[in-house]
Amino acid sequence: MSYRLPDPVPGGFCAEAWSYTAELQRAIVHHPFNTALADGSLPRDRFAFYIVQDSRYLFGFAQALAAAASRADEPGDAAFLAGSAHGALAEERKLHAGYIEQLGLTEDEMAGVQTSPTCLAYTSYLRATALSEPYPVLVAALLPCFWVYQHVGSTILESTGTTAGHPYGRWIATYADEEFANAVLGARELTDRLAAGTDENTRRRMLTAFVRCSEYEWLFWNSAWETETWPTAAWLPEPHD
Repeated sequence: MSYRLPDPVPGGFCAEAWSYTAELQRAIVHHPFNTALADGSLPRDRFAFYIVQDSRYLFGFAQALAAAASRADEPGDAAFLAGSAHGALAEERKLHAGYIEQLGLTEDEMAGVQTSPTCLAYTSYLRATALSEPYPVLVAALLPCFWVYQHVGSTILESTGTTAGHPYGRWIATYADEEFANAVLGARELTDRLAAGTDENTRRRMLTAFVRCSEYEWLFWNSAWETETWPTAAWLPEPHD
């Protein structure tokens, strides 16, 4: 069963941010990587590349979540963010481990895949935001990874109707289920609350961070579709991670 999220609260930050990025969000759902994932035709090598990159991305994402938890003003917010950091490292990595086994990837094969320019850029942006931006801006930067994935997963499940027998069914089910939808609602509520309590300049910086990370979400799937490499690699004696 797919869980379609309710619309954001009218007039809140999330409503503004989602409306501002509406065309980009449609482009993400309709990216060739996601349309091929949806119909099961996504080539093994592209999904394997994605899984390796996403495993590395999640470490940086979890670090940024942990940084946000340490800066939270309310115990409940700290618990939510810390729990999300744990989930990124535990639950989603469990999903990755299942696909790594299914795809027959060895540790040596995974280690031999360079971290893509996009993966490094996205994680570096999150880490830089955690170090240099106010707490509300960091939370806004983290929101797209919750919300965009849930939107993609639930939209795909609505189109397929079921994950039974689907080669990427576990991935779809993870991001389309009720538990993840509730996490997205929690992230949205926190972001709206922080935006409502801050000044206009910080709110503008929140929107900038949300937009940039939504752009990185598109770029991340695009990099997997293209199995992105470093164009400078030909001039170096050996690969560097």
